[in-house]
Amino acid sequence: MTNDHDITRGKGRAWIMLLLAGAFEIGYALSVGGSKAFTVPAWSISAAVFFLLTLYALSAALKTIGVGIGYAVWAGIGSVGAAVFGGILLDQPLTPPQAFWLAVIIVGVVWLKLADSAALRAGKARGIP
Repeated sequence: MTNDHDITRGKGRAWIMLLLAGAFEIGYALSVGGSKAFTVPAWSISAAVFFLLTLYALSAALKTIGVGIGYAVWAGIGSVGAAVFGGILLDQPLTPPQAFWLAVIIVGVVWLKLADSAALRAGKARGIP
């Protein structure tokens, strides 16, 4: 029998896995960019490793988190991270309008997390496991 603590802990672990999946997605995106169409072996191998890691972490997170929310958060983390770190590591410019819209994505991801937590609390209040 599971209790509320086990459910909360499982949900927390799923969110940690989702954050890891997002970090691995950033590594994958940057590695693909650095691979120059998979012509640079070291970057290409890095891309393959990050690809497998992001798929594993995402699939583990989606066992608990809904696909729609999980995928949106994962894609948001990957998009924002690739844009920010691409500017730092790959000398790709980040314009003020791009930075604004990336901030909108960040706010959306945070609200998705908050909405997921509120939905969990509302379900518990109604007696839904």
